[in-house]
Amino acid sequence: MHRRDNLAHLILAGITFLSLTLLIVCVDAQAKIAFVSDRDGHSWEIYVMDADGGNPRRLTNSPEEEFDPSWSPDGKRIVFSSESHENHGNEERHIYVMDADGGNPRKLTKNPGVDHDPAWSPDGKRIVFVSSRGNNGWWATDINVMDTNGGNPQKLTNTGDNDAPSWSPDGERIVFMSYRDENGEIYVMDADGKNPQNLTNHPAADWSPSWSPDGERIAFSSDRDGPKDGPHEIYVMDADGNNPQRLTNHPDRDFLPSWSPDSERIAFVSNRVRSFDIYVIDADGQNLQNLTNVMFGHDSAPAWFRPNLAIAPAAVAPAGKKPTMWAWFKRVNQ
Repeated sequence: MHRRDNLAHLILAGITFLSLTLLIVCVDAQAKIAFVSDRDGHSWEIYVMDADGGNPRRLTNSPEEEFDPSWSPDGKRIVFSSESHENHGNEERHIYVMDADGGNPRKLTKNPGVDHDPAWSPDGKRIVFVSSRGNNGWWATDINVMDTNGGNPQKLTNTGDNDAPSWSPDGERIVFMSYRDENGEIYVMDADGKNPQNLTNHPAADWSPSWSPDGERIAFSSDRDGPKDGPHEIYVMDADGNNPQRLTNHPDRDFLPSWSPDSERIAFVSNRVRSFDIYVIDADGQNLQNLTNVMFGHDSAPAWFRPNLAIAPAAVAPAGKKPTMWAWFKRVNQ
């Protein structure tokens, strides 16, 4: 009797493992990358492409500038920031959300100021973003969080020098960069803003953190192995800040990393050819590939669709700081 029970348990476990493996492979195979581009000759717009760089298509078509795309965990919506000058010519930026095919755009933030860098929480219930609201000047920015309808905004930091938030996959913590120590460093804090910790603590500048979907590593960009304000490279470190490793080695700028759903690859931006394009590299630094290579214009801010299988088990990709030139590619790329 025990043998039959054990055999049944083994078969059930095998079926469950195989189903979950096939689901993950299916989701990853159909993964999409959202990004921004001015390739069509006017403003920055939101685009989406297949994970291999194929089938690029524009989602927005606005006289405003659109930046910072981030997918909802179920792949049905994209949150982004949009720049306007509607307030008597003063530049403002607000957070919007739209359907994954570009339809039904809705404005979430309306306060005067600049709101940018939104990131959807893994449970799909909140959006973290950066804002200058209530601060003195565009560059004085703090991390905020709000409900996905724009309600219940809360300020998580209060030092006026924070940027680029990224959720941990369990939604319990947020990694971000800060100049609070008079140098660009990677910090982590609880999702309510408590217990901030410096993960990098390095004399060079570190920017653009991105937490891996498996929760084990954080990718970021840094100039720590070159002259100050020199080449930016892509690095990874353990989630506690230990064991930093450089993945790229190029005299130009590599920045804005984004993890694939399986935590095996990292998309990033580089100007190693004639313009800013999107590349992908294995998480060990191997197999560099160029995903975009437009003749005119630039591509930036890749955002891999990374579903949270716990809340979206059948999710697949949808079918269908002076604020000029995007603060010169995010503060000259951070």
